[in-house]
Order: sequence, then C-alpha cells, then structure tokens
Amino acid sequence: MPIESLKSKLLRTRKIVKKLKAMYPGAHCSLDYSDPLQLLVATVLSAQCTDARVNKTTPALFMKYKTASDFANAQIEDLEELIRSTGFYKNKAKNIKGAAKAIVAKHGGKVPNRMEDLSDLPGVGRKTANVVLGNYFGVAAMVVDTHVTRLSNHLGLVKGDNAVKLEFQLMDVVDKKDWTVFSHLLINHGREICIARRPKCSRCRLINLCPLGSKIFPQMVK
Repeated sequence: MPIESLKSKLLRTRKIVKKLKAMYPGAHCSLDYSDPLQLLVATVLSAQCTDARVNKTTPALFMKYKTASDFANAQIEDLEELIRSTGFYKNKAKNIKGAAKAIVAKHGGKVPNRMEDLSDLPGVGRKTANVVLGNYFGVAAMVVDTHVTRLSNHLGLVKGDNAVKLEFQLMDVVDKKDWTVFSHLLINHGREICIARRPKCSRCRLINLCPLGSKIFPQMVK
C-alpha cells in the first residue's frame, strides 16, 4: 500500500472532520460541570470510568466541596467514599486532594489556564489539562483518550498508542480550529458506529475515507 502524502492526509482529514460534524452536530464534552475546578475533578474521575457514572457521582461531591480549598482540606476518607463508584477511588481521591492543594498554594485557589501549570498539578496529565483548556478556557487543545487513539489509528491519521506522541501527530493534520471538537467527534463516532468489539463498518459514512473500513468492506467503497 503506497505511503500517503502529507497533502493527501490533510485533505482527507478535513473531509473526515466535515462528515463527522454533519453526523454529530451537537458534539461536546459529556461531563457535567459549571467551573474549571469541577471540570478538572470530573475529568480525573473519568479515568477508567464512564462519563455517565461520573455525572451521577459529581452532584453530591460538588455540593459538599465547592472550592479548591474545600477539596484541599477534605478528609481523604470522606472524599474516597463520595467517589467510590467511579473506581480506583483511593488514587483518584489522592490526586484530587493533591491538585487542589497545589491550586491553593501556587495559584491562589484558581485553576490555572496554561498547559505548563495544569500539567504540573499532582495527578493531572496532558489529557486532563487539555480537557480543561479546550472545554472551559476556549484554548485550542487536542485531547487523546482511548476512543481518539483507536479511531485515529483506524482512520490512518496516526500510528501508535503513546498519547502524547499522538497528540502532536494529530495537531499536525487537524486544523487548529477543530482541535477541541475533534476528540468529541471521534468519541461520539466510537460510541455510535466504530465500536471497539463490534464496529458497524457497513453503516459508517466514513468508509470511503477509512483505510481499515475500506479493506474490510471493499465492496462499499465508491
């Protein structure tokens, strides 16, 4: 199979994004939040957990803890109990409390709006930082989760599974104005059509633009 030129990949990526926007016009962050601290905490909780479960957990959590100081001063056992249903609750509680302490100590209790400061918080990696930057602060940010990793590889836009490397690879082929929405589009598509264990390639409107789908269903390629 011939190697795709960068020019061809850029054009194909734009077509993919355009089709995905038409398919999922309301694509957005599915976590419930009202401020950057809530989004940061919800994103930490979403690791190895569904957004739906997180959204059932956070109302009681945010009712009790409203500020970074509240989380920083929380009794770890109380915090653990409130987030237990999200899984890995001990580690998540430790990370949330640690991040909150750093926000209070280094940023006056306000969630910072720079990648360098966010990713420096305990338990906050580039993915969580990008979620907060892109969805609350309006900064162009490329979020790479399991859906984005899997689908972007299937679509031949990237190669590999290192989230940080994929983030920069995708930034090279996706228009900057679409960085934030791109992950939401792929997440929607991964949930609706390109399901990990049972992909619905025969129903996929991206089939002509997807090397993997085209290989599986060559009869559908026009």
